[in-house]
Amino acid sequence: MTLEELLEQENELIFPHFNSHDAWQLGVLIRELAIAADAQISIDISLFDQLLFAHAMTGTSLENSHWIRRKKNAVKRFGHSSYYLGELYRAQGASFEAKTQLDPHEYAAHGGCFPLLIAGTGMVGSVTISGLAQFEDHLLVTQALRLYLKQQAGH
Repeated sequence: MTLEELLEQENELIFPHFNSHDAWQLGVLIRELAIAADAQISIDISLFDQLLFAHAMTGTSLENSHWIRRKKNAVKRFGHSSYYLGELYRAQGASFEAKTQLDPHEYAAHGGCFPLLIAGTGMVGSVTISGLAQFEDHLLVTQALRLYLKQQAGH
């Protein structure tokens, strides 16, 4: 995906509102999509530092939780998806770690974390998964967000 396509996702995947009920439904949807794809992932949906949904599927480990924390930190700091951040620096011929000088034990620009965006408000948190290759993590998150928003618009 191009940087422009990744930014377009951030302009498209915007919620009219988001609360703990939405987090539960979105988290369950992500889990169902992962099961259908025979994938083992960990899921985190947070309004910044308030955890609203977490689930670690069989086959995941504490390492997935560390990846989630690091991806969330990057998204919270820069306001873009973790995959976009990694691709942005790669396109510049550098690495996120080298260019930002941020502690790689605290920040990761690897796919799987997407900002929770509310219309008229902006970023209020993030949806993060870990367990697949980074592009697949990104695709699963954006697929789930798109599907959930479409379902909500139909109600």
